[in-house]
Amino acid sequence: MATKTKSKNPGSMQMTKQLYQQQASKFQPKRNVLLNSFRAFWVGGTICLLGQAIQNMYITFFGFTEKTASNPTVATLIFLSVLLTGLGVYDNIGQYGGAGSAVPVTGFANSIASAAIEHRSEGFVLGVGGNMFKLAGSVIVFGVVAAFIAGILKSLINMFF
Repeated sequence: MATKTKSKNPGSMQMTKQLYQQQASKFQPKRNVLLNSFRAFWVGGTICLLGQAIQNMYITFFGFTEKTASNPTVATLIFLSVLLTGLGVYDNIGQYGGAGSAVPVTGFANSIASAAIEHRSEGFVLGVGGNMFKLAGSVIVFGVVAAFIAGILKSLINMFF
């Protein structure tokens, strides 16, 4: 427990919280918000462009409709994200692109795969299976609950209007 004591030397300067923050701010790296925003924009845009190209490929070469091509497109993006995570490439993309690589579905797949890779030494059930869904579990639960509430609201609106 810290207590205030008088300095033995009356001319010495005691470190206050405000003074500490001023000193610490001198050594913090400056963030280039404009550059970071640009990187996030073009990395996220490139991931979405890749997704659109994959969807167009499914429509053109495999006879899918626009509506039915979305599920294999998302599955392909998830597969590519997990593959790049396993090879250690997606971490570099995430380091460079920041939120641009985290927001699309590929960022979610990366977070699950990273947790699985990190805990693989603990075994498949307790390591990979148990730790893989620590982060993803809350997202999945929120998604299911939000979809349930949206479905109820839509049903109520359709009943009354």
